[in-house]
Amino acid sequence: MGGSEGARPRVSATPEATAASRMAAAASSSPSPPSPSPPGAASPVEEPRGGGGGGGRPPVPPYVKAAAGSLGGVMEACCLQPIDVVKTRLQLDRSGAYRGIAHCGATVARAEGVRALWKGLTPFATHLTLKYALRLGSNAVLQSAFKDPATGKVSAHGRLASGFGAGVIEALLIVTPFEVVKIRLQQQKGLSPDMLRYKGPIHCARTIVREEGLLGLWSGALPTVMRNGTNQAAMFSAKNTFDIVLWKKHEGDGKVLLPWQSMISGFLAGTAGPVCTGPFDVVKTRLMAQGRTGDIKYTGMVHAIRTIYAEEGLRALWKGLLPRLMRIPPGQAIMWAVADQVMGLYERSYLQPAHV
Repeated sequence: MGGSEGARPRVSATPEATAASRMAAAASSSPSPPSPSPPGAASPVEEPRGGGGGGGRPPVPPYVKAAAGSLGGVMEACCLQPIDVVKTRLQLDRSGAYRGIAHCGATVARAEGVRALWKGLTPFATHLTLKYALRLGSNAVLQSAFKDPATGKVSAHGRLASGFGAGVIEALLIVTPFEVVKIRLQQQKGLSPDMLRYKGPIHCARTIVREEGLLGLWSGALPTVMRNGTNQAAMFSAKNTFDIVLWKKHEGDGKVLLPWQSMISGFLAGTAGPVCTGPFDVVKTRLMAQGRTGDIKYTGMVHAIRTIYAEEGLRALWKGLLPRLMRIPPGQAIMWAVADQVMGLYERSYLQPAHV
């Protein structure tokens, strides 16, 4: 009896209690909903800025990079055209008429007027606009082909190959015909239209096609391809390296450099190319200037290098190097200062909100 009195009768659970216990168990096992954040606080699912190459941030589209490059090209052309005119005159000087950069510039301004220092600006600006659009756009397309599918990053070899390919494309499609016209205009002395053989860019191009055939616009194509391919392979790789080393800026991390930072990286990246490609540039200028009719002194790139070396010495293959160093690094500084800002504006306006 005592044992039976101490045992409590088992009470069966009601259906309401069973349902309540199940709901409590489900609530304890499922994650609690996020509590509302106070104003100004970051959302818990918001990705941090600076996700980097593997952070899932979409890249800047090639057409945006092309537009950024074209705007940078316009600014560069307007600022640096006089240096390009001096470089061309020095490279074409066989008799030693000019004693240096300052003397060449002063002689041109005194004999032909200050406006002569901007000869060929129209084709130069147009050519830079199209060249940089094609350069940055094609490099972006080629880099996407060389990306590692797992990490989304481009190796050093892939970056070099992309830059060289972009340089070859721009040399064949844009640079060669525009530089032929520009050099023909720049080598003319005087400002009076009656005294000039070529009256302007369009007249110059038409005259070349009529007298030399369509291929006359591609005189010096091979050294131009070699020069531009090598230049861009070095420039894109160096620009990326200097951005990382100097400013901890990785491509696609969402960080936008200040204009002066872009100028420093662009200036440094633009110094190696002219030293390495000086002979190609001199040969290109000589071949483009002589045309395909009349006095044909050079029959091709190799013949031109040999002839210049035999007649003028080894240093002649680097004629115009100093004005190239005065033009190309500052030009890259100006172009990248503009291009980085345009691409940064696009990232802030269209790419950042996608991650919030």
